[in-house]
Amino acid sequence: MTRTTKVFRDFHEYAVRVQPPSRPDRNIALEMIRVTEAAAIAAARWAGRGDKNAADGAAVDAMRFVLGAIAMDGIVVIGEGEKDEAPMLYNGERIGDGRPPLVDVAVDPVDGTTLTAAGRNGALSVIALSERGSMFNPGPCVYMKKVAVGPRGRGSVDINASATDNLRELSARLKKPVQELGVVILDRPRHDSLVEEVREAGARVLSISDGDVAGAIATGWPNSGADVLFGIGGTPEGVIAAAALKGLGGEIQGILHPRDAEEQRYAESLGYDFSRVLTTDDLVASDNCFFSATAITDGDFLRGVRFYDFGATTQSLVVRSRSGTVRTIETFHRHDKLQEFTTTGF
Repeated sequence: MTRTTKVFRDFHEYAVRVQPPSRPDRNIALEMIRVTEAAAIAAARWAGRGDKNAADGAAVDAMRFVLGAIAMDGIVVIGEGEKDEAPMLYNGERIGDGRPPLVDVAVDPVDGTTLTAAGRNGALSVIALSERGSMFNPGPCVYMKKVAVGPRGRGSVDINASATDNLRELSARLKKPVQELGVVILDRPRHDSLVEEVREAGARVLSISDGDVAGAIATGWPNSGADVLFGIGGTPEGVIAAAALKGLGGEIQGILHPRDAEEQRYAESLGYDFSRVLTTDDLVASDNCFFSATAITDGDFLRGVRFYDFGATTQSLVVRSRSGTVRTIETFHRHDKLQEFTTTGF
């Protein structure tokens, strides 16, 4: 039994396939940019207005509308929740126009809903695709412990090592004093001791209030100031970040982290292992994955949506792992043309 077949059997409840898998042979990420652009513009309408649910709902509507026109047979592995809780982009939903290639899809219409609602920096709209059966399904596992680095730091970190030891190894690999290392950590009470250890080691803490995906990507982006990400964050966000870091040449490691004993028992009954180190390839097994992100608000590597009398501008990051191509794209959107391909009220 191949690895892909096992992942397919264990983690996906797909309909019986009547045709063999079709490997993506075009850069679908260049089409996914339309998806994240639409979601980002829709969410940006709500930036700073204090309503994170409205921002997320607008982004979901826009993303789902545009996805319906993409030439692919996609199944949502990471979405907005189960079908009875999310009317669109729910886990298991089939998206695209039904034609090959067959792909797994992970979406986060707004990575940083609180950031968007408050009008703060760092919110993104993101989507990741990989070949069918290759994307890790978090199931009931909401959180995972993570460590992520960019291409220069790949191979120098170990999630089972202490933060201090990892910083020393990373410092040697990057030929950069520990005091100059930037460490991304989510601002949560659970990370108080981690923050203290990092500071005692001499490194600089780059605290973020939200935005797991953006934080991981920043480690692989030149001049972001981020060298490594530590801490416990969302498992779905870890999978999406893995798709991005594959293309950027970075690395992410994760260990599932239960919220309580009941969640751990239930997950273990489904076959999840809370002692296993999940590598980048475990999270996204395909060597041909795609990632697109469009900034909703300003961030370390992309400028947020800007509204003008003619329409709007967006900046996006588009990555394909097989070719190693990383593109940043600035797009000008006219209001009248936006109205032609969406019903979400731009």
